[in-house]
Amino acid sequence: MVVPETYELSLGSQLRMMGGAFWNAPVRNRVLVLTVALLAVIFATTYATYRLNEWNGPFYDALERRDMPEFLNQLVVFAVIAFSLTLLNVIQQWLNQITAMRMREGLARDLSDVWLVPGRALKLGGAGAIANNPDQRLHEDTRILAENTTALAIGLVNSTILLASFIGVLWAISSDFVFHLGGSTISIPGYMVWATILYALLGSVLSNVVGARLPRLNAERYAREADLRAALVRANENLKPITLARGEANERERVHGAIDGVLEMLRQLAWALANLTWVSAGFGWLALVAPIIIASPMYFSGELSFGGLMMAVGAFNQVNQALRWYVVNFSVIADWRATLTRVSSFRNALLAMDTPAKEGEVIAYREAKTEEGMSLCGVSVYGEPDRGEKGHGIRVREGECFIRPGERVMINGDPGADRHLFFQAVAGIWPWGHGEIGLPLSDGMILMPQENYLPTATLREVMTYPNGLPDVDDGALIRALEKVGLERLVHRLDEVERWDRLLDKEEEASLSVANAVLRKPGWLIMDDVLEGLEPETRERLVDVFAGLEGSTLVYIGRSEEFSRKFSPRLFHLAPLSAPAEPQKEEA
Repeated sequence: MVVPETYELSLGSQLRMMGGAFWNAPVRNRVLVLTVALLAVIFATTYATYRLNEWNGPFYDALERRDMPEFLNQLVVFAVIAFSLTLLNVIQQWLNQITAMRMREGLARDLSDVWLVPGRALKLGGAGAIANNPDQRLHEDTRILAENTTALAIGLVNSTILLASFIGVLWAISSDFVFHLGGSTISIPGYMVWATILYALLGSVLSNVVGARLPRLNAERYAREADLRAALVRANENLKPITLARGEANERERVHGAIDGVLEMLRQLAWALANLTWVSAGFGWLALVAPIIIASPMYFSGELSFGGLMMAVGAFNQVNQALRWYVVNFSVIADWRATLTRVSSFRNALLAMDTPAKEGEVIAYREAKTEEGMSLCGVSVYGEPDRGEKGHGIRVREGECFIRPGERVMINGDPGADRHLFFQAVAGIWPWGHGEIGLPLSDGMILMPQENYLPTATLREVMTYPNGLPDVDDGALIRALEKVGLERLVHRLDEVERWDRLLDKEEEASLSVANAVLRKPGWLIMDDVLEGLEPETRERLVDVFAGLEGSTLVYIGRSEEFSRKFSPRLFHLAPLSAPAEPQKEEA
């Protein structure tokens, strides 16, 4: 597995990656249907807007002539057009929201599916800053990216259709424009089209220059917001130890530091947005008089009536709005670019976790045959991804390196040998090292770490985690609880609780063992799960292990109770720098 300095992609690669993810998402067809509906509504809205612009001519000409009957007739026409536009706006707004919802569904489900592929999420923890606050990317970033993608895509399509529809109107109005300068006559066909394009282009260039820092600032802001939320969640999850240690002041400083990080980014964003407002607001206000100023030579020369002038103003505003779409939406585009980068880089990093290492070495994993058992031949585990024999790490000292089905084995180590690291290597979540590990079928193997995970669910679901055991009845659940000393929970099988808060360390360990009892594994590989428990609990759980007939027990760690009960075969771990000769060692 490669651990590059950055997982960021170019914009083109980001779009290809996310486009491919969308095309393979279950929501694709629903989004495409919504897109077709939106296009139909946008075309209808554009046609109604075009008719409204045409309405300007006879309406204002009737005002200029003081023609009351025609004036009233044009008001009726306006009412029909206005009602149609209102109805279309309501339909488009609803379609916008539903499309954004479906886009978010596709993004969130895709990212969570990629994140929770076995082994990936934990491997990502060694990939640096990209692994910070994945919840932010799965929750907030996908929401912002979905909403902004929908809004920007719809806005761009709408602006393009408006531009194609109304640029012809401007060209027709100013197709024969002649400008008199002194004694010279200058003909500028499509004068208002070129003036509108120049006006919008100037605004776009200025916005791009002034707002160049916004994408980076937005990305940094989201990272700081994630840090703040993580600090608050961590404090909330650990209120008891914090309170007992009188650590509130220390935690308050950490939270305040995270708040300061958010506020600093908001301050920089405020200045950047204020500078951008000089351009966006300035051009917005200027747009009130710009079309009249641009069309005034034609009006004063008599080439345009008052109604024609109003039609030119309306057409200019529509074309200018379409051309200035980039200016108006620059901050939104910056926000979109920031979240696109965060989501795509996170997805790219997760996919990279499946890529074999190009630097250093990795352990080879293979599926062993049932009769072979487990093989640990010549295995060395590196303490750092890019450090080999000269770095910190461990190795198996034994020449005999096979664990056969049904055996009881204890793997302990010399001082300085990291047994927990070896457990991670056996589990396949720390692949850096050398040698080959042959493992039995994963369906018949349970890996039991020291850190127990108890989902917020019914006790029944916790005891049969992760896939449920349809053949296990309440009697079996109760017997398993009684075996591990949790009789007090037998009446709470259908209660949903935060079990990690309700139970202490002893009870959490006991509940994990009850899970193993119910699942009846062929292989049970334990990461020093008895360490730190009370003697009575250790003795009880070892007795439960003894009842797992037919299971191969591999205990990575030291336990007098396990050694006394099973007289296991010993394997030894040594630091990479230790001599190769095996040394006799008591369990």
